[in-house]
Parts: sequence; structure tokens; C-alpha cells
Amino acid sequence: MAKLLLTAMPFTGHVTPMLSVAAALVARGHDVRFYTGSAFRPGVEASGARHVPWTKAPEFDENDLTATFPRLVGKKGLGQLLINVQDVFIKTAPAQLEDLTAEWEREPWEALAGDEMSIGTALYAEKTACPWGTVAVLPLNLIGREGPPSGMGLTPGRNPVTRLRDAVLRTAVPLIARPLSKPLASARAEIGLPPSKAPFDRVAFSARLLVASGAPLLDYERTDRPASVHFVGQLRPAPTPSALPPWWADLDGRTVVHVTQGTQNIDPSDLIRPTLDALADRDMIVVVSTGVPDRDELPFPVPRNARVAGFLPYADLLPQVDLVVTNGGWGGTLAALAHGIPLVIAGGDLDKPEIAARVAWAGAGFNLKTGTPSAAKVAGGVDRVLADPSFRDAAARVGRQLDELGGPNRAAELLETLL
Repeated sequence: MAKLLLTAMPFTGHVTPMLSVAAALVARGHDVRFYTGSAFRPGVEASGARHVPWTKAPEFDENDLTATFPRLVGKKGLGQLLINVQDVFIKTAPAQLEDLTAEWEREPWEALAGDEMSIGTALYAEKTACPWGTVAVLPLNLIGREGPPSGMGLTPGRNPVTRLRDAVLRTAVPLIARPLSKPLASARAEIGLPPSKAPFDRVAFSARLLVASGAPLLDYERTDRPASVHFVGQLRPAPTPSALPPWWADLDGRTVVHVTQGTQNIDPSDLIRPTLDALADRDMIVVVSTGVPDRDELPFPVPRNARVAGFLPYADLLPQVDLVVTNGGWGGTLAALAHGIPLVIAGGDLDKPEIAARVAWAGAGFNLKTGTPSAAKVAGGVDRVLADPSFRDAAARVGRQLDELGGPNRAAELLETLL
């Protein structure tokens, strides 16, 4: 038995995959602690790990970030992304490091692993030389020698002109990332680390071990990934029994379309409403997830063929789903593809355009190329995917690869190499 500490930024999309890794490590006989926000204590304890709360680091509500980080008010797109990284991830890092230092002094561990946005974990590992690995719970945003920089929603060039475009964009990454340099330098100075010219991705990712959710088919099958990168497929905890909505039997024998905007940027007018409008007169059931626990209603009337819930048990729902309309959250995208379900993706901000581009490149979905599509655009995407069996075939191909890569058990096995 070894003592390990896992960390994850307190967002559902970061904590949930890390909990699957925690549970796998516990099952292998290890003593696991999990550092994240207090709202996730029940899930941590259910995994068999011990919860270590954010104490010096500020607690926040992932559904109301502006209450704690007011610079995000009114921001979307690139502006939202940059302020998210600056204020939520980088500027909280020194306080995260204080929490980790206090926990180490209380009870040391043998190895440390965090998601790629736990910058406090990365800086703690650098400061203490603690054995450290990264578990990438988002699409792998690691700069390489091929293709455009990740995060731009661009697929790799296939001709001399687009390959030149990719090369130019790669050289422009330091300029694009310049707004992150000052807050990162300030965070390093605050905790006593010397100045560094390392780009953000080299700070965030462990050079020793990078356990990546997803699959090569969702990474453009790139050949320039370092040997430290290991894809492990879908990181999702084992399903737990949960009560089904009273309308569940309505799904039997019907064409089912699931629409979700995940847990971030969940204004239902962006995607849920146009999808309901687009499919209102169809002979199908449209199952809506609002993304907020116990919020089982929408702030507008819904058509007769819609069914609404806050959260839904995917283990029960996805085997009945024919198509997913989504804003492109990584966890939900992988869950759908793991079941061989094709997607229509409206990725508008943060990492969503990148995810939409990757799924479309793999042939497993249709990219609407906007986060706020019209009803007509949603209808067109749905019709195209349902009519063309190649989308389902590609989704099944990606699903098989995700399954073959080993999931949480493989991730736990890899993290054991840090010991």
C-alpha cells in the first residue's frame, strides 16, 4: 500500500474523472486522499478516498463563477477563457500550494497527481521535487510539432497552405499566451520560485507522466506526442443506482435525442431552446439535462415530446439514445462516444470548439461551428447525422478504441509508476 494525493479543480468535469482514478487506486489497496472543493466531499468519500478541502484556496460555485471571480461578468469566448485561466486557475495557485503544504506536514504522501488545470499542484511539485503526474481530464492541450495549437478548433492542415498556417500559428503561441505570463510570474514569485520562461503547457503538464483521457482517434492520431503521454480512454466512475424520472417508460421503443449543455455556460437559450424548437414536431423524444441538480424545469414552455431533468443517469440513458446534441463538454462527449452514439456539437467557448473539431475530424459527429445555433441549423445537423450511417459507424469505432485503452484501471496502473 502506498499513500497518494490526487487533486482536481472543483468543477464537475474535472472532479468526476479524477474520482474514477481515485476509486481504482483504492481498489488496488492504496491510501488515497483527494484535494478539491467541499461541495465534492460526498463523491470523494464514496470513491473510498479521504477528502482534503480547499481551505486557504477560495471555495466557489461552478454554476456562479462571477460571484467569486467578478472579472468574468459578461465575458464569453476568448476573453472568458483567458480570465478563467488567469483568475480561477493561476491566481488561486499560491493558496492551493499553502493547503498542500499544510496537508503534507500533517501527513506526507509518496506521489502526487492532479488534473492539468491544478496549477497549484504543478507549482508544489516543482517547489518540492515531489513525484508528480498529470491526469488530463480535458482534450490534450499540449503543443507539439504537428498541426495547429490545440484549443483553436482547427483541424490539422492537409495541404501546403494549411500546413503553413499551422506552422505560423504554432510560432504565435507565445504571443497568444502572453496575457498568462504576468499572473503566472506573480504566482511563482509569491511562493518563492524563480522566474521561468517555460510556456504554460510545460508548467501545467508533468514531463514524467501524462495520463490522458480520450483516444488517439480524438487527438488527430498525432505522432508527435512524447513518450510520457498515455491515452486511457474514458475516465468515468462506476455507475451507482439512482432513481429514474417518472417519465422514463416514455423512452421505450422511441427515437431518443439527448440534448445537454453540460455544467458550464448553461443558459438554456443557447442550445437547449433551439433544439427543442427544431425537434418539437418530430416523432421522437427529446431528453434534456439542465446541468443543475434538482433543476428539473426550464424557464420557458417545452414541447410535448420533451422530457427534462437536472441530471440523468447516463448508464441507464445512453443505451437508449440515438443521437446527442451537445455544447461539447469533454466528459459527456466521451460518454456518448463510448456508447457509439454520434453527436451534433455546438461548441461556442472554452475548449468546446476544439472538442467539436476533433469529433468531426473523427467522423463521429457534425460540427455546428457556433455555440448559439438557430433552430434551423440544429435541425439540419440532426437530419444529416440521422440519415448518414457513417456517423454512427465512426462513433462506434471511437467507442471501441476508448474501451480498449483501459480506463481508470489503466490510469491507476500508470500512476503506480510514480512510486
